[in-house]
Amino acid sequence: MKIILKEMVFYGYHGVQDAERILGQRFIVTITLSTDDARDRFIHKLEETVDYTKVYDVIKNIMEIDKHLLLENCANKILDNLLARFELVEEATISIRKPSVPIQGQLSFSEIEMTRGR
Repeated sequence: MKIILKEMVFYGYHGVQDAERILGQRFIVTITLSTDDARDRFIHKLEETVDYTKVYDVIKNIMEIDKHLLLENCANKILDNLLARFELVEEATISIRKPSVPIQGQLSFSEIEMTRGR
């Protein structure tokens, strides 16, 4: 099974530029969690699956409270936390999008994507 939380929007203070860490900006996060397909037919209660409200809270806390120079640091911390906290998750893929990029040029956004398994 895949559990997907798509395009969560957070206001955070991440970036190499001092202004990014002082003023903050929006970040858009998508997470895909993979579990063992053989267990799917036996899910009848919340305790038998991944509670995605708790997944959201983990991501929200890291994105809105922590300050990181690089989006890669945010992604690593989120993946480490999710894999440590949710034993049913076998693999997680995260993308973090930065719509307001401090680059002299035209682009819609920058984004990193990272996958980690057990």
